Amino acid sequence: MHAGEFPIDAELVAKLLAAQFPQWAGRPLTRVASSGTVNALFRLGDDLVVRLPRVDWSLGDIETEATWLPWLAPRLPVAIPEPVAAGRAADGYPWPWAVYRWLPGTVPVEGRLADPLGLAADLANFVKAMRAVDGSGSAPPAAYRGGGHSLLDETARNALDGLGGQLDPETLAAAREAWDADLAVPDYAGPPVWLHADLMPGNLLVDSRGRLSAVIDFGTLGVGDPSCDLIVAWNLLTVEARAAFRAALDVDEQTWRRGRGRSLAMALGSLVYYHETNRPFADNARYVIREVLCDLSKSR
Repeated sequence: MHAGEFPIDAELVAKLLAAQFPQWAGRPLTRVASSGTVNALFRLGDDLVVRLPRVDWSLGDIETEATWLPWLAPRLPVAIPEPVAAGRAADGYPWPWAVYRWLPGTVPVEGRLADPLGLAADLANFVKAMRAVDGSGSAPPAAYRGGGHSLLDETARNALDGLGGQLDPETLAAAREAWDADLAVPDYAGPPVWLHADLMPGNLLVDSRGRLSAVIDFGTLGVGDPSCDLIVAWNLLTVEARAAFRAALDVDEQTWRRGRGRSLAMALGSLVYYHETNRPFADNARYVIREVLCDLSKSR
């Protein structure tokens, strides 16, 4: 998917485990099918998972999670990853890697939610809990993408200019109008709040009822604009569930529009970048674009 991506297979992971964590060397090792873009996952036995960066620009995620996940875990209403061991570069693999506890559940798929309203309530509770975290004595980092939504303008416009082969002219024009409308909202100027900052469907797990059981991949966590964690309203939820999510969080109009603009800009960029290399990611981007345009058409 990326230039400079390091090839990772089970043979390499087995070598790393045998050399650094021999107590787990005999366990079954199975690659986890995932639409994730920057990490490779291998299930290790029944209760562990190995996570290895594919690209050098995601290396800070492991350190971020090792620092903050144990601190955040008791403050959140659902399970989050638990780091178990930190691996080092070896056997030709050039970067740090990590072992975590395995979290059960399945990744929710847009358009196929078992309990949309229940999931919306669960997601709102998670976002509320993140925002309520008191990090005043902990020097929290700035969240990735946690700055002003206007910082995504270049990404959105470059994507709009490059999507002629992916979107029909009418949809492309409507997406451009939608981005211009939400970009017009002023950037956030209030106090920063704690954010996951990447609430994509692939970073969520649901149980057999379709309710939220875990949130994973906290590499982008930190503080910033609260609209950053609203993107899940458009990348996963239905119209009715989106309304319930907004009501549960009591989101004002400007914050809602900043969140909608963020989700659209991210989707446009993802569709350009991943339309050939990551079909589930590209399909989700198309879902976001449809949902955003649906919202706008209903508001007129």
